[in-house]
Amino acid sequence: MTKDENKNELEAVSFEAAIKELTEIVAKIEQGQISLESSLSQYERGMDLIKHCRGILGQAQKRIEKISDQGEGKDQ
Repeated sequence: MTKDENKNELEAVSFEAAIKELTEIVAKIEQGQISLESSLSQYERGMDLIKHCRGILGQAQKRIEKISDQGEGKDQ
């Protein structure tokens, strides 16, 4: 999967689904259920998921700040 394909696929993943997948990846790696090569691949996927989750949280924070500013009568 190319970086662009991975990015497009990640955009469709919800925050909750990403966290669930991250939890599963961590469990597999910690339990040694997968080979080294697969561990590296899963680690890379996990890092992509973390980046995606941070992006979602950043957007949510901006929305909250905007709503708070509007509630206080500040215009943006």
